[in-house]
Amino acid sequence: MPPDKLIMTSSQVGRGTETDTIRPPRPRNPCHACDVREMSVCSSLEPAELDRLSAIASKVTVDARATIIYEGEEADNVFNLTLGTVRLSKMLPDGRRQITGFLFPGDFLGLVFTETYGYTAEAVTAVSLCRFPRWKFEALLSKFPHLEKRLLSIASNELMAAQDQMLLLGRKSSQEKVASFLLMLSRRAARHGLPDNPIDLPMNRADIADYLGLTTETVSRALKRLHKNGLLTLPSPSQVALLQPEALEELTGDDLP
Repeated sequence: MPPDKLIMTSSQVGRGTETDTIRPPRPRNPCHACDVREMSVCSSLEPAELDRLSAIASKVTVDARATIIYEGEEADNVFNLTLGTVRLSKMLPDGRRQITGFLFPGDFLGLVFTETYGYTAEAVTAVSLCRFPRWKFEALLSKFPHLEKRLLSIASNELMAAQDQMLLLGRKSSQEKVASFLLMLSRRAARHGLPDNPIDLPMNRADIADYLGLTTETVSRALKRLHKNGLLTLPSPSQVALLQPEALEELTGDDLP
């Protein structure tokens, strides 16, 4: 690192031995001003620790519909999503796609306990991520136990989400599945301080169908039925307004916080 450039003040001109100098301020670590820091894995770190994490990070931008990681490839990196929406999926033996989840700003990507990724991650919209080499990130875990604790919390939440999806796929009707999905998006937006009604739907109907184990046509019919029953409106294909959240909760059996 080259030394900071010294800048002479106007009072120094013609003053041989007086050496007052001003050092320009060092650039601020952008991680400290990150919009999603408080909802991400970084929230557990003190400023000096955040600097250590930032030192191993690189910013990555990915176009919509591009693949970020492939199922089965070497799990060399982990990521923190800072902008956009990502879908996680697995391929079934018969060639069908099962979407296992959607990630939003603040979510962590690439957390695995094997040497390869267990799913494919694709950008639904244009996304930005912080990328960390996995071995360097894991090395920091031994130095920052609270970071490891935060990761365990994330892993626990992912397990709970997987259990919820098993219930969603196995026990609910198509209309209940769609209603539960909308309530899930609304809750998540509220937890992150974002507008929870109307709900933004960055994913298309096919993505929703592959997440809920339905066909695209069935998802569209379920939305129309919920609309006809006065539970929601569809201001646009990418937005849903919940008119009666309590009635949706009663329909699904889900408890709103």
